[in-house]
Amino acid sequence: MPAAFPLIRNLAALREGTFDVLVIGGGIYGAWIADDAASRGLRVALVEKQDWGAGTSSASSKLIHGGLRYLEHFEFGLVRHALAERRVLSQIAPHLVHSLNFLVPVWRGARVGRLQLLAGLTLYDLLATGKQPVPRFKSFAKGKLLAAHPYLRAEGLRGGLRYGDCQEDDARMTLFVVAAAQAAGAVCANRIAASALLENDGRVCGAKLVDGLTGAAFELRADLVINAAGPWSRALLGADAAPVKLVKGVHLVLPSIENPDYAFLLTAPEDGRVFFVIPWYGRTLVGTTESAVTDPSTREVTPAERRYLLDAVNTLMPGLNWGDQDVIAAFAGVRSLQADDADSLSAVTREFTVLEPRAGVLWPLGGKYTTARCDAVEVVDRALALLQREEIRCRTAQTLLPGAPHNIDGKIDGQGDFSSWQTEALPALRRRGIDETAAHYLCLRHGTRIARIHELLDENPQWSQRLHAEAPFLIAEAVLAIRDEMAFDCDDILRRRMPLKLLVRDPTSAIAIVEKLLVQHSGPH
Repeated sequence: MPAAFPLIRNLAALREGTFDVLVIGGGIYGAWIADDAASRGLRVALVEKQDWGAGTSSASSKLIHGGLRYLEHFEFGLVRHALAERRVLSQIAPHLVHSLNFLVPVWRGARVGRLQLLAGLTLYDLLATGKQPVPRFKSFAKGKLLAAHPYLRAEGLRGGLRYGDCQEDDARMTLFVVAAAQAAGAVCANRIAASALLENDGRVCGAKLVDGLTGAAFELRADLVINAAGPWSRALLGADAAPVKLVKGVHLVLPSIENPDYAFLLTAPEDGRVFFVIPWYGRTLVGTTESAVTDPSTREVTPAERRYLLDAVNTLMPGLNWGDQDVIAAFAGVRSLQADDADSLSAVTREFTVLEPRAGVLWPLGGKYTTARCDAVEVVDRALALLQREEIRCRTAQTLLPGAPHNIDGKIDGQGDFSSWQTEALPALRRRGIDETAAHYLCLRHGTRIARIHELLDENPQWSQRLHAEAPFLIAEAVLAIRDEMAFDCDDILRRRMPLKLLVRDPTSAIAIVEKLLVQHSGPH
């Protein structure tokens, strides 16, 4: 089997290989499906028309969570499902998934009152079976809450509740799952678009592919095609595509706030919709606001959406007094959900389903980032049945992702292993002259793969410098992205391998460094 890294864009293997499964779409769903299918012995090709996680999978709220707000719509099964995955992902990817405390302030006259929240959080904890990476909920009095978070609106505040969920870097997580798929035997290539499906005797048997780097077109034959292109799936299926609901979610990136170890779950006074205020890489994410769209490429953030989120935050956190001038960046992603008759977008079901729109095609639809791994199990189970293959149990829940520290006795201990490993790893990074914040994020983003960072710094100690003074990323990480992580342009590196473009107002100097590195270190495509 090949190693997880470096990622190898092996077009010869795509052109000449024979495959059981072609997975189209390199977001988190396509990545997990490819990993699961390959680890169960199927011959798998995974292609992505842009870059790994370039669509919706790099535009989420950066959370691994049960979805507390879904309890309000009685989606208990979905929440239980997601909380179980929160536990699994924190175990197999402790370098990428870490716990985060959330506060829910309660104001007099709120749509969801204190007793209702207490009941909801009690149920949330009860649904989270097994060893969980977060503490159980706790109540806070008004005085203690305001002392720690003085920017909250004091008028009408009755106190608050704390609960735990987890956070991650969505694009980075997707990349590591792609690497796991490669290590399991899948042939993975970005910048490969599927222009049309191939058909033989009324059954889909592969796809016409186009290399986005050279323009070369070729055909790939596979016994089964899994269309995991998210909101772009319908374009490939044409008239066979079922109706879906496309939902755009918007986030703003704003400065850090006092006591940034806590996130907030808030309810917008204007319309009662839930949104988050989340610490992330020394900045604050605010979102999401949702709207229905008809075009999956509709990812611009409108002035009205910016104003909605700023107004909601400033009403409940007036001490922040944020305005348009404080917005560092904004981004949006589009999700493809099952079409239903829900009155509001927040009530549209996130339940997952697997459709078979044409013979030889599976179409995963719905779901959420947190549940992508276990939803992929359902897809691969269906694939094995359609291919009339032996039933082989999924192993991804027991397999560490690349970069996760290994317990010496071979057992997975998740956060415990990572904490011990990080304690030992940080001093060596600091001896390289890397500042404490950058060293901390190196561990969270690369795990044990910081060994490659050390190798690069042996090659050129100057690469220990930050790409930009205001973001905790090193020049060495850009070199690593080019050499080992299948990155081909500035957005690959500065938006997805590291989210620098979301964290600084003017990335011009970092872009200049990366453009030079791309010339110096890019190999043949």
